[in-house]
Amino acid sequence: MNPRPPILVFDLDGTLADTAHDLIGTLNALLARAGFAPLALDIGRPLVGAGARALVERGFTLRAGAPLAPERVEPLVKDFLAHYEDHIADESRLFPGALAALDRFKEAGFRLAVCTNKPEGLARLLLEKLAAADRFAAICGRGSFPMHKPDPRTLLLTIDAAGGDPRRAAMVGDSKTDIDTARAAGTPAIAVDFGYTETPVAAFSPDRVISHFDELWDATQALFAAHT
Repeated sequence: MNPRPPILVFDLDGTLADTAHDLIGTLNALLARAGFAPLALDIGRPLVGAGARALVERGFTLRAGAPLAPERVEPLVKDFLAHYEDHIADESRLFPGALAALDRFKEAGFRLAVCTNKPEGLARLLLEKLAAADRFAAICGRGSFPMHKPDPRTLLLTIDAAGGDPRRAAMVGDSKTDIDTARAAGTPAIAVDFGYTETPVAAFSPDRVISHFDELWDATQALFAAHT
């Protein structure tokens, strides 16, 4: 039996793609309908990263000065997802160097996968519009499995779906959730420091921190050397 290939598993929002403009734009569309002023990107960006529900709740709480009534949350989340799907790649872009890094790893025999808490359908749609979906052996998101990050089974099931070797795997993310998921799965974690987290990602003790995708190859080689 041929051994499974090494694998890199990526978070999506704030890791592979800068999606804050379109996420905040969708939130602002909902705020406008409710009679509230929009949020500037620098105010809204720290609210991104925990999913649509959290973004809606945080954004409306910030503008209204009080939490949303429970019965308003689900309709607003539904409206958010519908609007976002129509505007998912208006301004969203892959981070600099991401596509070249993906191609380098793929050419070197790595499997590549996405493990995100974004709904799977939206994750696939975004990556297709960014012309990157074909790089990945698996694109897994909320709804792919009964659980989601930080449950480590999400990462392990993604590795399995992509046909990668869990003993030669690394998680690339931008948040405490990603690092906690990797740690619980027994997988090394590489963190990007340009993502969506209010606390500097180094504070969560990932195995490596990178500031550009040009650094990912060396970081991964050093990690794999240390774990073999």
